[in-house]
Amino acid sequence: MTSGTVTTVSSNGTYSFTKPNREVITLLAGLGVEGDVHAGVTVKHRSRVAQDPTQPNLRQVHLIHAELFDEVAGAGFEVTPGDLGENVTTRGIDLLSLPTGTLLHLGAEAVVEVTGLRNPCAQIDGFRHGLLKQVLGRDENGEIVRKAGVMGVVRTGGEVRPGDLIRVELPPEPYRPLERV
Repeated sequence: MTSGTVTTVSSNGTYSFTKPNREVITLLAGLGVEGDVHAGVTVKHRSRVAQDPTQPNLRQVHLIHAELFDEVAGAGFEVTPGDLGENVTTRGIDLLSLPTGTLLHLGAEAVVEVTGLRNPCAQIDGFRHGLLKQVLGRDENGEIVRKAGVMGVVRTGGEVRPGDLIRVELPPEPYRPLERV
């Protein structure tokens, strides 16, 4: 779990559910993905803006593990990188088990601090009917399990490309489990 790989990078300058894949994205410290609709110091996701547009943007970068696509394919759903609106698709890292405050070193320079879990929304069913149940479930204790990736903020900017290595730097203990952001 200490390293993985970037498989795909995606961004979109306009609001839409999916994001086109790119050859490279540039992460900007304190802002997010250059040119992406969700970049900024304050919240950009429409539901968050409606609640309080002055909230800090803890959702500057959305990362999803490619293993999720493999999992939902087993249930008959075709989902490819960028389809769920993520900026970075990873392989080889259990993103969902990382503690809050984990630093992900992407490529040569960029660093993203993990702030929490993406809260899957009904738009996922609009994309593929029934997919929401695959990415939002319950564990053996009845607790909600969110599997649609993690969110983070850019601590150090830099370019990120498919094939870049990802190094995981855990925060000091005691670890705080991820919660929805």
